[in-house]
Amino acid sequence: MSRVPGWLGRLGAGLTEMGERLDKRRAEARRESEEADGPGFPPDTPVVLPEELPPPAPRPDPAQVVPWGVRVAAEAGWRLLVLAGTVWVLMKVISAVQLVVLAFVVALLLTALLEPTVARLRRRGVPRGLATALTAILGFVVIGLMGWFVTWQVMENIDDLSDQVQGGIDDLRNWLLNSPFHVTDKQINAIAKNLREAVGANTDEITSAGLEGVTVVVEALTGILLSFFATLFLLYDGKRIWEWTLKLVPAAARPGVAGAGPRAWATLTAYVRGTVVVALIDAIFIGLGIYFLDVPMAVPLAVFIFLFSFIPLVGAVASGALAVVVALVTQGVFTAVMTLGVVLAVQQIEGHILQPFILGRAVRVHPLAVVLAVASGGMVAGIGGAVVAVPLVAVTNTVVTYLHAYSRESAARTSPRPRGATAVDVAPVSPPAEPPPPSAPPS
Repeated sequence: MSRVPGWLGRLGAGLTEMGERLDKRRAEARRESEEADGPGFPPDTPVVLPEELPPPAPRPDPAQVVPWGVRVAAEAGWRLLVLAGTVWVLMKVISAVQLVVLAFVVALLLTALLEPTVARLRRRGVPRGLATALTAILGFVVIGLMGWFVTWQVMENIDDLSDQVQGGIDDLRNWLLNSPFHVTDKQINAIAKNLREAVGANTDEITSAGLEGVTVVVEALTGILLSFFATLFLLYDGKRIWEWTLKLVPAAARPGVAGAGPRAWATLTAYVRGTVVVALIDAIFIGLGIYFLDVPMAVPLAVFIFLFSFIPLVGAVASGALAVVVALVTQGVFTAVMTLGVVLAVQQIEGHILQPFILGRAVRVHPLAVVLAVASGGMVAGIGGAVVAVPLVAVTNTVVTYLHAYSRESAARTSPRPRGATAVDVAPVSPPAEPPPPSAPPS
């Protein structure tokens, strides 16, 4: 019985040693698990497998994140840049062939003015070629005679005008000395001295301007010849030229352009005829006024007023100012004031009676658009650009208005009509009323 407790003691000691080894292995396994998971995780944190993780949220489309206003501004911006680049390239091309473009535009204006005469001659049985030649030659002869008459009158009266200008300058000087402005003789002499010095200092520039004037004359003669031949061909073969131009337009847009062409031509014709009539009335009445006021070279001044009246607003002011200056330096302050009154009265009658009555609703252009068009045309192409700017704007306005009405009418025709109780009969939209256009551009 004494051996049993010893055996049990050895068994208990073995079990105790085995338990310590198991505890030691558990501690080592826990330490390795903590090192693998990283610090900060509690020992009882469950292990999550990769396939159990939630999928990442999808990122939105960048175009959807941009605000709507910014997107609209960007879309409009790049289109405006493309249009601006196109206009810039077009202006560069036009400036490179400016003489040809101006000659062709002048030919269009002359054709619009002369085409009714060709039509009348053809109705009387005159062949088309002969009617075209007679009308074109007669028109250019009249224009040439006007230029020759102005030059002849100026050369005939240049000596008398010089004496009258000198006398007018002396009278103006005496008036300034006796005027309430307290101008002294010393100040007037100083102004005259400065003018002489300015002329002497700019002699080279004046000489170079004279040499450039020779180039301008050559270019003007070239432009006149181009305008003459272009007018001949437009009067003779305008219908076929227009039909060939339509072939360059895409087929989808060809019906609209074919309808806009005659209306644009009607607007251009009405503008040219009305402007000629208004300019003629201005020249006659202002010329009569300055003639009865004994202003020198009344007839050449009237011709200048007629020619400058083709530049809306600006031309009438410039020609009227020229007449007032001539009256001032030749006849004195009172005559200049009376001349100014005549010019202003005629221009008021023109603006409020003649233009609305003669041009009517055929040419509908806002005065602000006229001023901006004249200024832009003058900056781009000088006097020629100022002359053709307003008819170009008028024609563009007519074409855009017609195409807009045509597109609405086409949309009304092609859109499906509603049915049932909510159906409403909608009358088709017609283009705005226009003066009856010719069947085709000049033939």
